[in-house]
Amino acid sequence: MANTLDFTKGHGTGNDFVLITDPAGERVLTPGLIAALCDRHFGIGADGLIRAVRSESLPAGEAILAEDPGAEWFMDYYNADGSTAEMCGNGIRVFVKYLIDTGLVTPVRGETLAIGTRAGVRDVQVSAQGFAVDLGRWRLDENGPLVHPRGVQVARPGLGINVGNPHVVVALADDSELEGADLSVAPILDPAPPEGANVELVVPRAHLVQDGVGQIRMRVHERGSGETLSCGTGIAAAALATRHWAGPGAPHQWRVEVPGGVVAVRMFPTEEGEHVSLSGPAELVYSGSVDLDRLRREG
Repeated sequence: MANTLDFTKGHGTGNDFVLITDPAGERVLTPGLIAALCDRHFGIGADGLIRAVRSESLPAGEAILAEDPGAEWFMDYYNADGSTAEMCGNGIRVFVKYLIDTGLVTPVRGETLAIGTRAGVRDVQVSAQGFAVDLGRWRLDENGPLVHPRGVQVARPGLGINVGNPHVVVALADDSELEGADLSVAPILDPAPPEGANVELVVPRAHLVQDGVGQIRMRVHERGSGETLSCGTGIAAAALATRHWAGPGAPHQWRVEVPGGVVAVRMFPTEEGEHVSLSGPAELVYSGSVDLDRLRREG
């Protein structure tokens, strides 16, 4: 009998994922298997893998359900190299789309779903325009590392932003410098963060603010995945960093252009402090099955 795995391929502005359902958390996912599935030449191909698991079926789910008993489903997310990640802003939108389309949840339009992640519970609102995820509180580290991307002549200071996972945001001079950066290799960070970090390169649009909305362009190198067409939490980090650099009077709404499309960011106050949210599309492309015994992998 064939050892097959049913999967669905999805993406959020080009940031793509392999999605699987494993409610009881019974399937063994080794880093080698995940890397093989995400391999773009010998596997399905993706920036990461997302497993839908009931929170009650995972050790990490105990804390999730204590935080919000309504967080029935846990987004078990892995980078393309098989390493774990705390959160994924594009991935969680695609994850909710997957839960809905596979009948695992049946929300009404406008309802908010609580989703468990390694960064805690995240609320996702379903609307006719797509999905909006509250990424929660964020943290600033002004003493970020010096960043030297390949293809950029002079190293630049980075601004550390944590939105559930770590980011370092770098301002570049202009579009030509942004386009000339080589993100096929990870930018050098000095000092290197112990857990690594995603790195975002940012330039403003011709008009930084138009009709009260900030506008920037961004490229990203994600730890464990390389350059991707989009990174949801990185988009939020880039908007937060640019607002910080712009100073008082900078807008709290941003339009961020990445190679895979455009995503909206909003900062808003809450009782526990300022939150940041991300709004954008989520698409499921196709479903299939893969014979795991024939999959080329190591480990």
